[in-house]
Amino acid sequence: MIAELGHFALILALVLAVVQSVLPFWGAMTDDRRLIAVAGPAAVTQFLLVGLSFAALVHAYIVSDFSVLNVVENSHSQKPLLYKITGTWGNHEGSMLLWVLILALFGAMVAAFGRNLPDRLKALVLAVQAWIASAFLLFVLLTSNPFIRLNPAPIEGNDLNPVLQDIGLAVHPPLLYLGYVGCSIAFAFAIAALIDGRIDAAWARWVRPWTLAAWMFLTLGIAMGSYWAYYELGWGGFWFWDPVENASLMPWLAATALLHSAIVMEKREALKIWTVLLAILAFSLSLLGTFLVRSGVLTSVHTFASDPTRGVFILAILCVFIGGGLSLFAFRATRLAPGGVFAPISREGALILNNLFLTVLAAVVLTGTLYPLVLEALTGARISVGAPFFNLIFIPLAVPLLIIVPFGPMLAWKRGDLRAASERLFAAFGAAILAAAVSAWLAGMDDVLALFGVALAFWLIVGALSELAFRVKLGRAPVAESFRRLAGMPRSAFGTTLAHAGVGVTVLGLVAATTWASEDILTMKAGDTVEVASRTLKLDGFQQRAGPNYAETVARFTVYDGGAAVAVMEPSKRNFAARQTMTTEAAITTFGLSQLYISLGDITPESAVTVRVFWKPLVTLIWLGAVVMAIGGILSLSDRRLRVGAPKPARRTVAAPAE
Repeated sequence: MIAELGHFALILALVLAVVQSVLPFWGAMTDDRRLIAVAGPAAVTQFLLVGLSFAALVHAYIVSDFSVLNVVENSHSQKPLLYKITGTWGNHEGSMLLWVLILALFGAMVAAFGRNLPDRLKALVLAVQAWIASAFLLFVLLTSNPFIRLNPAPIEGNDLNPVLQDIGLAVHPPLLYLGYVGCSIAFAFAIAALIDGRIDAAWARWVRPWTLAAWMFLTLGIAMGSYWAYYELGWGGFWFWDPVENASLMPWLAATALLHSAIVMEKREALKIWTVLLAILAFSLSLLGTFLVRSGVLTSVHTFASDPTRGVFILAILCVFIGGGLSLFAFRATRLAPGGVFAPISREGALILNNLFLTVLAAVVLTGTLYPLVLEALTGARISVGAPFFNLIFIPLAVPLLIIVPFGPMLAWKRGDLRAASERLFAAFGAAILAAAVSAWLAGMDDVLALFGVALAFWLIVGALSELAFRVKLGRAPVAESFRRLAGMPRSAFGTTLAHAGVGVTVLGLVAATTWASEDILTMKAGDTVEVASRTLKLDGFQQRAGPNYAETVARFTVYDGGAAVAVMEPSKRNFAARQTMTTEAAITTFGLSQLYISLGDITPESAVTVRVFWKPLVTLIWLGAVVMAIGGILSLSDRRLRVGAPKPARRTVAAPAE
């Protein structure tokens, strides 16, 4: 009965989404206040209905209701409760329902927190959001219904893919979906503004918080996905340039460009056409990622669906919204008034250069991802575009982008002084040279590019701090005054500093973990030892363990440093009987910012095992940098000057005439 309730709630949500997509839009076009007022309550009610539907599916997983086909195919009665819950979206149907839930959530948030938006614009934004919701609700109901019943119901389920039975499934997909779907709000604002004909600094201020929130979730989602693959797949890598990984990177690059472009538009009312286009492209790339994952055109650990019908349906959604959005943009763009004039050497100029590099990088990733698919569709030939291509093209384009990052905040609006900005960055330049020299002393001069990478990382970190030091007049004013200035700085200033410094932290982790990492592949028996990064690793032996829904063989290693045991590591091989699947569970121990990583290969009848041992120096900085970036985003979002909607002017009080 609960499953039917969830299905019925989803149907009602579709009906309400259609109402929300039509009545507020018509009200905005005819200036009918009663129809405009429908938008907010409809968006909130739609979210409640989709939430009820999602809760019904979660309930079916928790109680192991095997009369529901989706539960049979992706769950098992012996599975731990956490994985029963996360298994709700560990499949195509459930993940699409989660997508629709987050889409409805963002619509409800616009209705609840967009009180300062003009009523007409708010109605149009919610109507556009409802167009998207209607399309995906229809997709779920027609091709991906998660509430299909089985009669008779089987006694037991088929279990969830063992790779997905991990805490990463509880964190990575929701974060990534919040980022993907968050871009739909920027898209809705862009389409609404094009329809309304009003695109100005206030519009940029309204759209920036939503873009910032989507960017934060994308940052954390990509980082979590990278770390999940790193420790779960047993291969010791953190980025494979998998097409589905690329599908998340492309909207992140576009959202980063949109954030910087919206700043120029808000401050100088420039780049109007470009900012609106980026808002459309960011969501378009999010939809493209959805198509790649759900259409079956790719074979990847990330993909769920392989039904061509679903692929055609999503392709139609893709064409309607991307094609419709770009067509409306082409029709309206010529009517947008140009913004303010500025010199090439200025903060605006630096941000435009930033946008240029980011969009080219997104285009490179898009080309490398889609080219094999297009080639196969046209000729039948199969090729793979992997790390060599992306490293050859992406990295040389990313380096100049990172070099110019510290200059932007140091330049004035409208007309800047490049020489003065360079002088303010002397500390950053000195820190970069010193870091490269120390690295050469510790690791040698064998890899000059790695030394340059370390220098670039410190250039970014100290450059970000230098901008903050310049704003508080550190060293140019009494210490007490500098502290007063620091205390009075807006949170967005700290947010910008952390975001830029976080990029430097990630770059440092990438350089160290790829250049100075070590890998040993050897066969070991109980009692054997191996030296790794000045530590001794000893295989003590093997033992058998039984998990809730698996059996595992565990290898116990003791790590010795200077003769003293400092850690015990237990990598394992797990056998999931329901799926007849074997997985490798790596063991990871962190020493400072570096990690020792062990994964097992096959175990022979002679009780020998193939072992891969990695030493990953400073590898944790890769994900720590992403967290620092996200914290910077949170600080900026909490700034009282950055609200969802420009503040309405206070009413002017007119004194009553004297009697």
